[in-house]
Order: sequence, then C-alpha cells, then structure tokens
Amino acid sequence: MTSATSVTKAHATILLGVTGSIAAYKAADITSRLREAGHAIHVVMTRRAQEFITPMTLATLSRNPVLCDLTEEKEGAWKPGHIELADCADLLLIAPASANTIARLACGFADDALGAVALATRAPLLIAPAMNGKMWEHPATRDNTERLRARGASFVGPAEGMLACGYEGTGRLADVEEIVAHALSIVARR
Repeated sequence: MTSATSVTKAHATILLGVTGSIAAYKAADITSRLREAGHAIHVVMTRRAQEFITPMTLATLSRNPVLCDLTEEKEGAWKPGHIELADCADLLLIAPASANTIARLACGFADDALGAVALATRAPLLIAPAMNGKMWEHPATRDNTERLRARGASFVGPAEGMLACGYEGTGRLADVEEIVAHALSIVARR
C-alpha cells in the first residue's frame, strides 16, 4: 500500500507564449510564479513581444532558453526545437495574447515560433487576451475567439479597467494571480 505522502504528481512542462502587448512585462511575474509552483517553464516569444521585454529576462526567470525564431535550433539536434517543445508541453499558455496573435491562431498561421508550436502541440491552450477594448469587442476578434473556443481553447480575461491606451473598458490582461490559478488548475487535471 502506498501512502498519500509518497505519491506526488509529476511537475508539468508549461510553454508560455508572450506576444506584442504593453502587458508583456507581466510575463516575468507569470514565469516566476509558475516556476515557484515547481513547473518547468519554456518561453516562446513573438518578434513584437521582444520590443516590450527581453528574452534574457525570461530566460533568467525560467532557467531555460527562450525560443524567438524558428531558425534557432540546438546544434546537433535531429528534432526541430519547436517540435520538441510542442511534444513535451502539458500546457500552452499565451499571456498576453494580442488581437493579432488570436487572429493568427484562429487561422492556423505557423510562420513564427509561437504559431508553429501552437499548431504542433496537443497540449491544452489557455489564452489571456490583452488589447484595446474596441479591438476586443470587434466582430473579427469575437469570431476568432469563438473559433478557438470551439477547438477547445480556454480563455482567462480580459479584465475591465483602465487600459494602457487611456481608455477604460474591457481589454486589460487578467490579474497574474488569476492567470496562474487557471494554468495550475489545467495542469493539475492532466
């Protein structure tokens, strides 16, 4: 008979997609909190995300290399790095997710590292949108969101409040605590 204390759930591998949004700086806190919870974090950044936060910051916090480009492959590796990440993922969390990224995911574009990982993984997808409220409410964004939900993606947020553009409304990145709680809930069920 096994005691309850000797049985532990294996730590999850969480891929954190970071996209071009002023809220990208919050990816540092998300990375730290998920690592503190004992999970392996691998960050995949879009080109636009790198204008808001550096790969070095997220590499340091995750303690893993950050994938920014499909041409970045490990020397001597036979399997492409983005496929290797996609295969080992227990969750793909995209936080923040810009309107552009949501549209690209809905259409299945795979011409950047994040799009390729998203298409290749069979892990659950959790999306935390962050954008201007008018962009969030636009019919195209609503359609793209519904298309992703129909394919099984989960969403956390966006939240209401003062937006970076100066407007007040829905479009803020959900609180870091809420995003982390959703992510941990998903990996606990795997």
